[in-house]
Amino acid sequence: MREPAPAPAPDEDAIVSDVFAPPVMEARGLSFAAGGARLVDGVDLTIRPGRRLAVMGPNGAGKSLLLRLLHGLIAPSAGAVLWRGRPLDAAARRAQGMVFQRPVMLRRSVLGNLRFALAVRGVGGAERARRADEALERARLTHLARRPARVLSGGEQQRLALARAIACEPELLFLDEPTASLDPHSTQAIEALIDEARRRGATIVIVTHDIGQARRLADDVAFLHGGRLAESGLASRVLSAPSSDAARAWLEGRLYLGPAPTLQGELS
Repeated sequence: MREPAPAPAPDEDAIVSDVFAPPVMEARGLSFAAGGARLVDGVDLTIRPGRRLAVMGPNGAGKSLLLRLLHGLIAPSAGAVLWRGRPLDAAARRAQGMVFQRPVMLRRSVLGNLRFALAVRGVGGAERARRADEALERARLTHLARRPARVLSGGEQQRLALARAIACEPELLFLDEPTASLDPHSTQAIEALIDEARRRGATIVIVTHDIGQARRLADDVAFLHGGRLAESGLASRVLSAPSSDAARAWLEGRLYLGPAPTLQGELS
């Protein structure tokens, strides 16, 4: 069996250009409290256009909650989210997409789910039909187009949810554990769709527990612990030589019982 060709080396000039490009989104002092507990605490984070940011950390670190705050699904207790330098508003949210760990399927066929999402975005006529057909093919679901979406397998539903989001051509795509509990074949299919979204110009923010997935997909990593940002930076650096005790322990598979960190990352 022939060995697969090595991945091309990243273009260093492109990396530098991306890192210093004007941010597509910023979190400034972002906090959220409930029940007397501060679940997200003073997070400062910058998301650059065209890059793939993996949000990582142990269970209960606040990763999924951070995504919902960034996408505007939950109002912060303090701090702000900026979209291209301006406060997050409805127009900004329409330029984004989000796929949840448990995808939301409408009581429609697979094709109907795609067409409805496009109609809500104002895509009509022949363009809606074209995008829906392309999304079916991209997700390898053409043979299931007329099947009720809610009877698909978990992997098929996740592919449909991601293809539906990509068809709407978001500028920023949030993904909350999109491959949790999926088998390797389904995971590979989802990661291929994520690569496709990136090629189509989307900026990606993905929550993942999978270190291998972060190595395969991420340009940058933000590591949360106790609702705070322990560190952030280039994935190649954070995943190989983390500077925080919390990230180092987690990546080494050790329990970390120390206090929540206060260090903010180099990309924040």
